[in-house]
Amino acid sequence: MRARPIINKETRNYSSQAIGAAIRGLCLLTLFALTSCADGSMSGKFGLFGEEKEPVAAPVIDKEKQAAEDPAKIARALREQEERRRAEEARTALENSRKVVIIPPPPPLPLPPAVVEAPKLIAPVLTGPVRVALLLPLSGPEKALGKAMLNAAQLALFDIAPDHVTLMPRDTQGTSAGAQKAAEEVLGEGAEIILGPVFSHAVRGAAIPARNREINIVAFSTDTAVAGNGVYLMGFTSRRQVERVVAFAREQGHYRFAALAPATNYGDDVVNSLGQAVSENGAELVRVERYDPYEPEVVDPARSLALYDSRKAALQARRLELEEDGSEEALAELKSLENAETLGDVDFDAVMIPDGGAGLRTVAPLLPYYDVDTSRVQFLGTGLWDDETLGREPALVGGWFAGPDPDTSRVFMQRFEAAYGYRAPRISSLAYDATALVSVLAMNESKRADFSAASLTDRDGFAGADGLFRFNPDGLAERGLAIIEVGSRGLKVIDPAPTTFDKPGS
Repeated sequence: MRARPIINKETRNYSSQAIGAAIRGLCLLTLFALTSCADGSMSGKFGLFGEEKEPVAAPVIDKEKQAAEDPAKIARALREQEERRRAEEARTALENSRKVVIIPPPPPLPLPPAVVEAPKLIAPVLTGPVRVALLLPLSGPEKALGKAMLNAAQLALFDIAPDHVTLMPRDTQGTSAGAQKAAEEVLGEGAEIILGPVFSHAVRGAAIPARNREINIVAFSTDTAVAGNGVYLMGFTSRRQVERVVAFAREQGHYRFAALAPATNYGDDVVNSLGQAVSENGAELVRVERYDPYEPEVVDPARSLALYDSRKAALQARRLELEEDGSEEALAELKSLENAETLGDVDFDAVMIPDGGAGLRTVAPLLPYYDVDTSRVQFLGTGLWDDETLGREPALVGGWFAGPDPDTSRVFMQRFEAAYGYRAPRISSLAYDATALVSVLAMNESKRADFSAASLTDRDGFAGADGLFRFNPDGLAERGLAIIEVGSRGLKVIDPAPTTFDKPGS
């Protein structure tokens, strides 16, 4: 045990044992005094409050044992004091830590929105049946037409389609918005191609989601403005019909062409196609008159086209000349003009009238009424003339138009009527042929269909209820058309439709 340092070397030189003994003695005296006070021994025989007490014997103290225990108690007390100090410091630190307010870091600034181009939706890869959508006006004013075309498509499905082809008919309501909604629905269900709609505005609506998913459309419209970029038109477009009938008329010696056309989009297409076809065939378009199809009176355009006023004035002038002449020859000629209304012929030998139904029956008779000689002027039409009853109008008898062979299309019409009990609208054959087309493209060992542009535009073409057809890259259908003449008892083919697209000699 290390010795304590000396306090005062000159005056004191006590040993550690002596100091320890003195301290122990002092502690014993103090303890004794307190004990005596507590039990009244310091007051003689009386206690602290005067009670008489029995003398208590002083405790026997083992000095040697006490001397050994006191340093251990002091050391323990010191340790306990140190532990209390440390505990107090820890408690103080804990209290201080509770007073600290932790401020969270500020949230990160929001990033500017990224400009991301909308992804192009790709049609899912399917392993089940080949899904073919059919969009038709199954409600609204054209629901009867839509129902007939649905029946025609189901007939083709029964006649031709393999078992793994599934038809998905949807109602367009005859509107653009309805067609777009229907297209979105069938595309979401995995349609691999869309057949329809019928009307051009509905085709535009359906084309929006179809192009986004790169799904092709085979539509039934005749409006060439909606063709292309994944839209193929099954309809009989006026361009092909005009090209075919003009080429045939030119072969028959007609050179100067005119047109009396309705002031409609369809009329515009026909007039434009006529001008191009006439030029390509080395002929001339000399006169065009337009009329409002919604006006009950279309007299003026027909009168103007017939040059009626100028020809009538020429007749009157000639009669005056002959009367003034008075010769035998002049009088003979004057007599021959008694029943004449005009003098001279019109300046064209073929006239195109691209109308049908009641409109055609109203316009066509006006030309002979204004003295156009139908034996000298060939009347020409479009597919709107495809009507077995046209021969009831004498002015139209002998007229020509290009269209599918009536004998070929008649087979479909009879088949339809036998199945459903009513006569099909003429254009319902388009739904039959479109369904037959996709059915053929689905006939392979893999039971999958190739509805790509390359497949749809196969140059060999396809044979349908309306004869031979194929799609060109511009989305328009090229058809093998016959030249048909209107007879008093119906229609007859005077130049048959081709059976192949191969050119002669190729």
